[in-house]
Amino acid sequence: MLEKLVLQNFKSFKERTEIYFNKTNYSMLSQNVANNGILKGTLFVGPNASGKSNILSAIKFLLDSLFENTNLNSDIYRCLFSNKDSFSIEYYFLINENHIVYTIDINQSRPYIEENLLLDDKLMFQRMGQDAKSFIAYEEGQIFDKNDIDEETLFLRTLYFNTKFKSNETLFKWMDFLRNSVYFNAHKSSKEWLDRASKELDIISYLKDNGEDSINEFFEKYGFDQSIQFAHEAKSNYVTFIAGSNQDERRIYFRRKGIDIPIPFVLESLGNQNLLQMLPSFFEVILEGGILLIDEFSSGLHNDLEELLIRYFMDNSTNSQLIFVSHSTNLLSNSLLRPDQEYSVEFNGNNGSSVKRFSSEQPRMAQNVEKMYLSGVFGGLPHYEKGINGDSNK
Repeated sequence: MLEKLVLQNFKSFKERTEIYFNKTNYSMLSQNVANNGILKGTLFVGPNASGKSNILSAIKFLLDSLFENTNLNSDIYRCLFSNKDSFSIEYYFLINENHIVYTIDINQSRPYIEENLLLDDKLMFQRMGQDAKSFIAYEEGQIFDKNDIDEETLFLRTLYFNTKFKSNETLFKWMDFLRNSVYFNAHKSSKEWLDRASKELDIISYLKDNGEDSINEFFEKYGFDQSIQFAHEAKSNYVTFIAGSNQDERRIYFRRKGIDIPIPFVLESLGNQNLLQMLPSFFEVILEGGILLIDEFSSGLHNDLEELLIRYFMDNSTNSQLIFVSHSTNLLSNSLLRPDQEYSVEFNGNNGSSVKRFSSEQPRMAQNVEKMYLSGVFGGLPHYEKGINGDSNK
C-alpha cells in the first residue's frame, strides 16, 4: 500500500511536497486503517484549479508509465511556471511489511531519466540515463546499457516485463498491487483499468463477465429502490426495448420498484450512470487489492450516496486504498473519515500548490471538522466576490 508521495516541480507542485497516507495517533474509526497502519482512504478538498487532481495524476503517472508506456518526456508533467527542466516523484510503499522506495527524476530538455529502487534500504537498481545496474536477480549486480534501455521508457517497466520479478516475492506483489489499481474520472464517466490480465471494468464488460447479481445484491443490501437488467430485450405492459438485430447484443436497463417500465441506461440520471460505472471498480479493488483513484467523486452523487460508498470501502477493504478528490464538504465528518485522512489543497501563485493535513491542527473527535474547514482553519478555501451588493468572503 502507498505510504507516502513526494512531488517536486510536478505540474502545479513547484516546491517539494510530502503527502502521507499512514495513520497518526487518532484512535477513532479503526476500520479505516489497514492492519499495516496505512489508511484505507484519503480525501483531498480545495478550490477549483488548486492542484487536487495533480496528486492523483502523480500516482496515475506511475501506473501509466509502467503499463501504458506513457511518453515520459511530455511537457505536461513539468511545472510550467518554474525555470527548472526536471521534475521528480518519490513513491513509498509498504508491501508484505517491507518498505519499497522508488524515485524518478526526469529532465525533459535533454532528455535524461534517473531511477532508484530500494527494498528495506537495500539498493535494487539504479538507472542514470541509459546506464543501469540491477541487483534484483544477481547479488553481484547486472549491468545494462543503451542497448537495453529506452531513453523514453522507465527501466522499472523494462525489468518488470522482462522478468515479472519472479525472483523477488515482495517486488512481484508490489507490481500486482499496482496492476490492480484503477483511475476513474467521475465527471467524464471514464475509467482506465491498468493492464490487469486484460480484464476490463467498464460496466458493459463487467456485466458480460459477471452478470447483474453483484450489483443488484449491493442495491438490495443498502436499500436502493432499484435494480438493473442486462438483456437483449426488456419489456413491460407499456413498452418493449430491443437491443438491435443481433441476439447477442445486450443493454442496461434500470428497474424501479413500483414502476413497470424498464429505463434505458442512457436515459438515467448522471448520478445513477456514474454509480453504475464506478461499482465494478469498487468491487474489484476491494477484492483484489490496489489503489482506487477517483477524480470528481462528487459528480452527480447525492451526499448520502457519497458517504455510503466511502463507508462501504472502509468496511470491506483490507489491502486497498481509496484516494479521491471531492468538493462535498459534508464528507469532512469525524463519523466518516479521520482527520489524518483529509487534506486541503491550495494554489499559492508563483509558489505553486501546497497541502495541509487536517490532523496537523489536532482537531478533537467532538469538533465539527466541516465547520473548521469552512471557517478557514485548514486553508484550501476559494475566495470569490458574492456579487454587486454582497460582501467578499475573504
